[in-house]
Amino acid sequence: MSVWLPSAPCTPGACVEQARTAAAVPRAVLRLTAVVALVLAGIALSPFGGRIPAEWVRRWCRAIVRAVGVRVRLTGTPAPAGGLLLVANHVSWLDIPLLTAVRPARMLAKTEIRQWPVAGALAARGGALFIERDRLRALPETVDRIAGALRAGAAVAAFPEGSTWCGRAHGRFHRAVFQAALDAGVPVQPVELRYRQQDGGPGTAAAFVGEDTLLASLWRVARARGLIAEVEIRPLIPPGAHPDRRTLARAATPVSPEPAWTHTALVAGGPGTGGYRDSSIHPRRSRRG
Repeated sequence: MSVWLPSAPCTPGACVEQARTAAAVPRAVLRLTAVVALVLAGIALSPFGGRIPAEWVRRWCRAIVRAVGVRVRLTGTPAPAGGLLLVANHVSWLDIPLLTAVRPARMLAKTEIRQWPVAGALAARGGALFIERDRLRALPETVDRIAGALRAGAAVAAFPEGSTWCGRAHGRFHRAVFQAALDAGVPVQPVELRYRQQDGGPGTAAAFVGEDTLLASLWRVARARGLIAEVEIRPLIPPGAHPDRRTLARAATPVSPEPAWTHTALVAGGPGTGGYRDSSIHPRRSRRG
């Protein structure tokens, strides 16, 4: 892993709590079975691509989240059709279906995901933009590719923190992906994702951080009771509202109600970077990405 890639201080042992009440094992197994069935249905329908109505995609994504036992509370109004950069803070693998439930979009994903069983094929058929994170010299070309998709009228979704956080705090939004929105002249739709327990406490059981494994996270979420995902669609930022990517990224960053930890990312500059010093432009888990 390159030293300039962003990371978060969150780890399963230090930050992730088990749910205060746990569902019985048979119920958790039924939940995971339902999730697998929905994912397989998505794979079967994925060759139809853009012919599937957007509303069906949104409902399918929300069904996945509900199937695993998580209630969804969505507030705000999604942007109309057309080129759009959709950005959100990053806590869990649940963020991806939740963000797609807001607006079906081409996700930014690291190239390694293409090789993952099931998920890789689903992402590729869904039009994911695969990014080589470890090649800083490729960053200007990546920004151009994103801008091209936005100009063509596509919605592109990104998690600009570059690493998952536990939900009690968040990192800053890195700026490179916002340059693509500026270049394409499209609006930015910020979305804030929060996970809560039914009693109002933070739902860190949903977090997918550090050396956590996907199977462990899936099982923890399936066993949780009273877990709620809050999806807040914040006001749209129109083109031209901010003069540069720095101020645009700052305007899109969610304001956490709790004290944020310091998020430090070493960014390598130097020849060949094309002036883009931001290291994060798509989802990445802590350390692993």
